[in-house]
Order: sequence, then structure tokens, then C-alpha cells
Amino acid sequence: MKNDFLRKRLLDLAAQSDRTGRFTFTDFLNEAELAEFYAIRSELPACGFTISGGYEDAERVMIRFGSEEQLGYLEPFPIRVLHIAPLQEKFGEQLSHRDILGSVMHLGIERSAVGDILIDGKSAYLLCSADLSDYICSALERVKHTSVRCQITDDLPELVGTHTETQSIQIASERLDAVIAKVHRISRGSCTELLHTGHVFINGAAVENGSRLLKEGEKVSVRGKGKFRYLGITGKTKKGNLIAAVDVFV
Repeated sequence: MKNDFLRKRLLDLAAQSDRTGRFTFTDFLNEAELAEFYAIRSELPACGFTISGGYEDAERVMIRFGSEEQLGYLEPFPIRVLHIAPLQEKFGEQLSHRDILGSVMHLGIERSAVGDILIDGKSAYLLCSADLSDYICSALERVKHTSVRCQITDDLPELVGTHTETQSIQIASERLDAVIAKVHRISRGSCTELLHTGHVFINGAAVENGSRLLKEGEKVSVRGKGKFRYLGITGKTKKGNLIAAVDVFV
């Protein structure tokens, strides 16, 4: 039922943009919802689309239907960045993603209006729908036991939430299941189960075929395990195994 509603909503927004000559936007989508979009992409009118979550490699994203070439103008994504910081740094707690999300949703904000939450020490950056940014800033006064200040900012530090570690792995082939098993140190059987239960995504699209060969630059996300970007083959071992590089998000 939920998937049917989402598909109808996506088709309606695309058709509306195509019919009116105006940009339309979804709410924030998670990876499973984005996979639904890719599944019906062939059914959409040729109106063009762009995907963004407010910064590169965002997990939760909006889709903008319409293109500058066809419409003759460009409308930015209705996304605002909020900086949440303790009123007194020395008394501030180490807050988690869950702490901040819970406090925001306690204000009556729907999950679909909130994008990624990026922790930066005792502070955090929250991406949200632009039409709710003023309300969140005025209403959010406390997270857990910490009194906080919430302000709209244009500055999202480049490295916040996007830290990666480059790792070298040995694999027999570039098969998706082989790479996932090495990166996340799980058995091929566990990897197969994750694939078959819809827990694996490549560039936001759900993938079930473990024999699919990875391409350089593709981002792989495994729900409950983490995500990495595949950088390609860098060499071979004396025994003929491949040496590959990956950037693991930490």
C-alpha cells in the first residue's frame, strides 16, 4: 500500500511538471523509496529530473522534476541547513543522530521533511524542508538534556558527515557479493540474504543480483552495515587475486 501511494505520488509530480512547465519536488526520500523511483522511471514523462539531498553523497534526497533546458529557468531545491549547537558548549552532551531526530519529530515534524543529520562534535547540521526551517529554529530549544540554539546557515563544512577511509581489499572478482563480503567482513551467505531482502543499493537503486560486476565510482549502501564507494582495481597478487580500492564512509 505504501509503495503504491509513493509510486502514484511520483507519477503525479512528474506529470504535473510536464503539464504546467514548472518544477515540482518530492519530500525527502530514503534509499528504498528512491529505489521505487528508479523502478518506475520508464513510466515517467520526459520532463527530466535531478536528485539532491543538499550535499554530495547525501543518503536522504529530494527529486526535482523538470529541467532548465526545457523550462527555461532553474529553481533551487527547497532545502535548508540548520546548525544545532549547545547554548553552553562545556555543559553540552555528546548528542546522537537519534537524539536530534527524536527531538525534531517531537515538534510534530514528519520524517519526510527531514534530510540527513550530520554530527560534528557536540553540534550537528540538520537538512530540512525550507518551509519548516523557521519553525524548527524557533521551537527546538532542547535535545535530550541539553539546551540548544538552532540557526539557519549557508555553511555546511565540507567534511562533516562525509569522512571516508580508503581501504585495499583482495577479491577473486568484481562481483558485488564478493566486494560486500570483503568490505563488511561477512560471509557470502549473509551477503546473499541481504541482497535477497532488499538491503543492498547501488547509487540509490535496490540490487538483488550478487553476480553484478561493480563499476568504478559506484556507491554501494548496505542497510545496517554502512556504505562505500568502489574505486576499482589497483593491481594483482602473486596468486592472481585482484587488489581493489574502496572508500568506506565512517
